[in-house]
Amino acid sequence: MVFGLFRKKPPAPPDPLAAFDAFIEALERQAAQVRRSAATLLALRGELSRSADKAQARLGEIARRLAEAQKRQDARAEQVLERDRAEAQRSIAASEEALARAAADAGLLLAAAEDLGRQLSDLQSERASAHARLAAGQVVSAALRQRSAEIAQVLALDEARDEVERAHALAEIYREEGGAASTSSAPSGAARGRSRRP
Repeated sequence: MVFGLFRKKPPAPPDPLAAFDAFIEALERQAAQVRRSAATLLALRGELSRSADKAQARLGEIARRLAEAQKRQDARAEQVLERDRAEAQRSIAASEEALARAAADAGLLLAAAEDLGRQLSDLQSERASAHARLAAGQVVSAALRQRSAEIAQVLALDEARDEVERAHALAEIYREEGGAASTSSAPSGAARGRSRRP
């Protein structure tokens, strides 16, 4: 008896919905991270676009000043302005390249976020369906257990009835045997009585 107290309890059966919940949570985290990254790239795209606009405006200003220097035949100013124009053009090209890359990456991340959203929605629907099926299965199992208990009770009642019938039958047998014994002893007594008469 004492040893029974220290026995380990059997582990609880795993919850089938726990796997759904864990995967849904992981998908939600992943989708949130992808959306944050996409938002970062979209903000970067806006900054790059503004930088490109400023570089274009600066390039226009350099072109205007270069034309004035050429009119004045200011070779030194032309040389400086040509260098500034080349630098502005490189800046514009770099901004446009970064802008195209940010736009492409943001598009990929937005598509990935949309795909994750669909997966999440499908998985949540599947989890709801699994929950409903499990609940229905538990109800059916409970009903079957109740039915089994009722059948066991009916069988026990039938066995009790049979036992009562056997007891009645046994009592009837003893009653019949007792009646037969009293009937067989009665004539011998009457005969003895008659033999005593003169």
